[in-house]
Amino acid sequence: MAVRRITLDGEPVLRQRAKEIDPKELGSERLRQLVVDLIETMRGAKGVGIAAPQVGESIRLFIADSPDGPIALANPVFTRRSKKMTKDEEGCLSVPGQFGTVKRHQSVSVQALTAEGRPVKFDAKGYFARILQHEMDHLDGILFIDRIKEQSK
Repeated sequence: MAVRRITLDGEPVLRQRAKEIDPKELGSERLRQLVVDLIETMRGAKGVGIAAPQVGESIRLFIADSPDGPIALANPVFTRRSKKMTKDEEGCLSVPGQFGTVKRHQSVSVQALTAEGRPVKFDAKGYFARILQHEMDHLDGILFIDRIKEQSK
């Protein structure tokens, strides 16, 4: 277990689209250790989600605090987004001290793999859906401050 250094706005890894995880790597010791490190880093920073690029790893993996505890999602995709949107305040471990109101889909349907390679599908709504969307943005090189600028136009 290791708490890793969180990358900050301005570091190039946060602005790149993260690479898909090779299915052969799922279940590997390296990936299992990264999941443990991400959870420890998230908890240490008192966050509710963290994506691999936030610790310098440009791969499509993130941790999100679900109602049942932290979950790791590899190569996630949204298969559905609600039309209804909600606004709420967000912050980010990679943009410390900044907060702003972001409009997000109220619910999403997710398809992903566990870190061990098992397929998962589920629906999320409310705050949990917001966390998932925020973390998915990290995998696409988008920060919440970009959403604020985009939505203020």
